Amino acid sequence: MEDKYKHKIITVPNILSIFRLLLIPVIVWLYIVKKDPHWTMVILALSGVTDIVDGIIARKCNMISDFGKAFDPVADKLTQIAMLFCLVSRFRWMLLPLCLMIAKELVAAILGLLVIRKTGRVEGAVWHGKATTVSLYGMMIIHLIWVNIPGVVSGILIGACTALALLSAFLYTGENMKKLLSGRT
Repeated sequence: MEDKYKHKIITVPNILSIFRLLLIPVIVWLYIVKKDPHWTMVILALSGVTDIVDGIIARKCNMISDFGKAFDPVADKLTQIAMLFCLVSRFRWMLLPLCLMIAKELVAAILGLLVIRKTGRVEGAVWHGKATTVSLYGMMIIHLIWVNIPGVVSGILIGACTALALLSAFLYTGENMKKLLSGRT
């Protein structure tokens, strides 16, 4: 039996993802223009909570859609990239995870589209992608809360987060390459 939400766009989880996308300009404005890291953190945390809630609703209410599987990570990655871009203005080493995120997401998008074209299936996130998302949000929120974070602590957090993102990039690339090179569809 086919899921009735599989091909739907307007679902509660997808509306939450769109809301999360609309929070990005607010986050940038609060951090860059208003120079208010605490309110930025509140809005970023709200964005993170909506990400968790939309996933729970999608699974518990069986509202998983192909659009949601594709759009939810886009909203997440754009939020993360925007926040990392903001943080680069105070923490130059944030450029490492920012550049890695941009490169990783471009490669993942291209390979993901090729996999969808070959298999006809939209795959959801896996454990290492979720772990990277959690570590990125955690690292960014710590930098927002701890305004005068010591450089060594900042560097360790940024390094650990970048290492996890790099691992995830390699694992996603490997998984997608296997799907592209296999004879199965």
